[in-house]
This record gives sequence, structure tokens and C-alpha cells, in this order.
Amino acid sequence: MQRVLTFTKMQGVGNDFVVFDGADKGDWDWSALAIELCDRRFGVGADGLLVVEPTNRADLQMRMYNPDGTPDVCGNGLRCVARYAVDRKLVDTSHFSILTLAGPRDVVVDDVTGMGAITVAMGDPRLKAVDIPMTDAGDTVLDYPLVLPNGSCVSICAVNTGSSHVVTFVPELPNDEMFCTLSPLVEHHELFPERVSIMWATKVTDGFNIRIWERGAGETWGCGTGACAVGVAAVLQNFAQPGELVRVHAKGGSLDIRWSHETGISMTGPAVRVFEGTIALTL
Repeated sequence: MQRVLTFTKMQGVGNDFVVFDGADKGDWDWSALAIELCDRRFGVGADGLLVVEPTNRADLQMRMYNPDGTPDVCGNGLRCVARYAVDRKLVDTSHFSILTLAGPRDVVVDDVTGMGAITVAMGDPRLKAVDIPMTDAGDTVLDYPLVLPNGSCVSICAVNTGSSHVVTFVPELPNDEMFCTLSPLVEHHELFPERVSIMWATKVTDGFNIRIWERGAGETWGCGTGACAVGVAAVLQNFAQPGELVRVHAKGGSLDIRWSHETGISMTGPAVRVFEGTIALTL
């Protein structure tokens, strides 16, 4: 049976998604659909698929799938879902909660015009090796010399901000050859049984410039949970003070991150609708 479905294409700092209202879709194989639709040559093209659904544990639920079909948590996706919910009047307030795999997240949309910033309370980072997970790394992973299969070594800080990341602070961002060679070696390193994303970060005057390699997606232009991981790692490695605003610049735009043990992580940035579309699927 073939069915025509409506979707919304959205992006937050260049991190783009295919978004569905899953309220009446039943128990679909969203993982398989993500693989099909995220393909940039034969599908719609996106860094992930987002499904917005009702739940009794929050105002809304977000299910997120990487281009390889694996479920995950995504900070930029959260902001996109927040904008989607306000635009479609799925909520009647600018302050509401969205359930994710990592638990509920409070969001604040500062206006209803489609152009304002959205702030997400991302909760507390998890810093133990078992939370990444990372094997044979002791308790926490800070300034850990990760030896790669090709003999290279990168110094990493591992942070779980709803999704698992390692952050490496470098004097300058890697060129294409270095980035595309080393990043997948980190993602698939034997010490990370569930794989890991890597944020390459370099200090600049007003924050950090980053280059992003996401597990299950490859290079992306933005990563909300990754920007949060950079903000946390910056405090842990004394590049910033607890509670200080850390501005993280990726190819697709900038996010403002704050973290302290008392308040948890907050992330502020944009999310916009790109276009509406339909696609015929065989179900």
C-alpha cells in the first residue's frame, strides 16, 4: 500500500531534520524510514529524522533517529521540535517540556514569530566513563590520550549530554584530510562500544570554533548536544568558569552554552522551518 505523507524540513544552525507529526502514525518503523529519507541523493536529505508525539510524561515527546537509523538525543532537534510545536499550535504556551530518550527537557521559545531564540534546559552532564560508555578508562575521562589504530593520538574529554561525545581542544581545527581520517577512527574506536561523536574545538576571542563529526551521520554543520559537551569540557579544562556563557561556533551558526553544577546545562539558539513537503511511501 502506498501512502502520501506530509513532512516539515527544519534546521537549527545548519543541523537539518525531516520532521513528522507522529500522533496518528501508529508504531511505524521510524528507524528504517530515517535511513530512507535522510539520504541526500535518493531521499529528502537530512542529518536526522524527528517524530513529534503526545505523551503523558511531558507536553510532547521527541523521537530522533540518525541517518543510519539509530535512535539518539539531539539538542538542535529539540529546538526544531519546540519551534514546530509552537508553529503548529501543539502547545498553547511558550514554556513547555519535551520528553527525550534522556528524559524530559524544559524549553522556552522567546516569541511566536518564527525568528526568536529558543532556550533548552539540557539537564546535568554525565561524566563517568560508564556513562559514555567507554571501557578501560577509569572513572572520568579528562585529558585522556586516545591512541588510534593508525598510531595517531588525540587528547579527549568525554561527556554525555544526552548523547555521547568526546571533545578535543586543538590549536587549530583540522583540515579535511585530517578530519575525515581521524574522526571515524575515534567514532569506531574499540573503547567506545556504542560509538561516539567527536567535537574538534579551538579557542577564539569570543568562545570556541568547532568542527563536528557525529556518530551515525559523519560531518554535520551543527550539533546541540555536542556544543553543550564543548561548554562542559571548557569548564572542566579551565577554559571557562562555571556559569559563564560559552559561545560555540560551528559551520551552521552559533549556540550559547552555560553550565554549572548548580544550574545544569542551558543551550540557546535558533530553529527555523525550511519548507513543507510530501513524499509517497510504500507502507
